[in-house]
Amino acid sequence: MKFGIVRFPESTCYFDTRYVLSEILEQEVYEVWHQDTKINKIDALIIPGGSFDIGTRKKSPIISEIRKFAKIGGFVLATGFGFELLCKIGLLPGELQLNENQKFCSKNIFIKPKHTYSALTALQDSNFAYKIPIAEKYGKFEASDKIIKEMRENEQILFQYCTEDGHLTEHANPTGSRANIAGICNAAKNVYGMVPLPERAADDELGNTDGSLIFESIIAYLK
Repeated sequence: MKFGIVRFPESTCYFDTRYVLSEILEQEVYEVWHQDTKINKIDALIIPGGSFDIGTRKKSPIISEIRKFAKIGGFVLATGFGFELLCKIGLLPGELQLNENQKFCSKNIFIKPKHTYSALTALQDSNFAYKIPIAEKYGKFEASDKIIKEMRENEQILFQYCTEDGHLTEHANPTGSRANIAGICNAAKNVYGMVPLPERAADDELGNTDGSLIFESIIAYLK
């Protein structure tokens, strides 16, 4: 498969994502620079995290191309701050706000798939807690009661923060997100966003490969 990875100057997770997809999973990868005005033929588009100035990045030429790609049904995944960007440009519901404790959170956390009916969760066990790192200050997912209700009905909630043994608790929620939400998708189920960073948990040398299963699931789902 061919993956395009969007790169802004501040995309700190770009090289992690590229390494996982090209070196570990042996997929074809190419860089999509934020000033590009065209996206070449690809099977999936990834927007990694970083320390973006959202106001500035919303004006980047690539944003209109991301919107076009998503509109025709193209697969898009954003992690970390990339998730916030997709919310800001209207491709995902809700918004990401300052963490409940108003602090930057950088640690391993656990997430549990809500179901297995999506590209990100198709190969996962909904009864298992996966260890994935988080590195985010604006990771608190918020949405109105109406939107949360619609997301539940449409099965748009994909991952929820949980304890190591899979329980959804307030203590296990590192950002204070509503309903312990860690990852979601749009109603059409082709645009995805998650605060945790699976690209940083996909190498045996790190002692954690739980994140690779998310990418393997995407590859299997889209083939």
